[in-house]
Amino acid sequence: MTGNSGSTGSSGATGPGAFPYKLVATDLDGTLLRPDETVSARTREALAAVTATGAAHIVVTGRAVPWTRHILDDLGYHGLAVCGQGAQVYDAGEHRLLTSVTLDRQLAGLALAKIEAEVGPLLLAASRDGLDGEVLVGPGYRRLDGSLPVVPIKDAADLWSAPLNKVYVQHPTLSDDELAAVAVEVAGGLVGVTMAGAGIVELLPLGLSKATGLSLAARRLGVKAADTIAFGDMPNDLPMFAWAAHGVAMANAHDDLKAIADEVTSSNEEDGIAVVLERLLAQS
Repeated sequence: MTGNSGSTGSSGATGPGAFPYKLVATDLDGTLLRPDETVSARTREALAAVTATGAAHIVVTGRAVPWTRHILDDLGYHGLAVCGQGAQVYDAGEHRLLTSVTLDRQLAGLALAKIEAEVGPLLLAASRDGLDGEVLVGPGYRRLDGSLPVVPIKDAADLWSAPLNKVYVQHPTLSDDELAAVAVEVAGGLVGVTMAGAGIVELLPLGLSKATGLSLAARRLGVKAADTIAFGDMPNDLPMFAWAAHGVAMANAHDDLKAIADEVTSSNEEDGIAVVLERLLAQS
């Protein structure tokens, strides 16, 4: 990944020896990032080789900007990034939000009430809107990564005090798949529901997905879905795969994503992105 990874050129997918896609969209966690949140030298080199052909690399993550910015900065990434499950299009070079979509808090509250009527009390957290939006964590919510900054709150009512991108929900006994299925069944007409990782079920603005944000970013870059290859590992990547011309699931991906992927590569620990990009570069 290089500093010009957000740029694209007219030679992106034309002429002999050209890389076959103009846009490479990668999820972060479980995909581009290894478990220690680093990107391997091999993957960096493969992405740099791709962007050198004139194609663009764009990060598409469920993380909101405040949980993504430090990773992009460390990587010297200056292009566009799609954050917050598509809610935010972020210019990493200029450190500014280009678009931001917020969750209707009244609808979210109604959705939560419907879900809790089915399964009992939920454990809650929420991501506030904005470049510096805090992640609020309610009582009992199980944090999955202690390195990411959060603000513990004692009263779940405090979650609703400012505009939000998303609400995180957990259940004491139901699995993520079970909780997400119930949420879709009873509240799917009010909010979007997605699973972004282990213990991460999210309520989003209705109709919002990674594909929403990616299509906006691609339009800014002058690139179409037909020119895009996407990499991911979780059900929240399903819309992105449906949008892109070619979807590549990691070996560590959720079964639902593998089922619809065009191909399955190695795991995020085994340079799965680089494996595919190197093959495509060699074939071009």
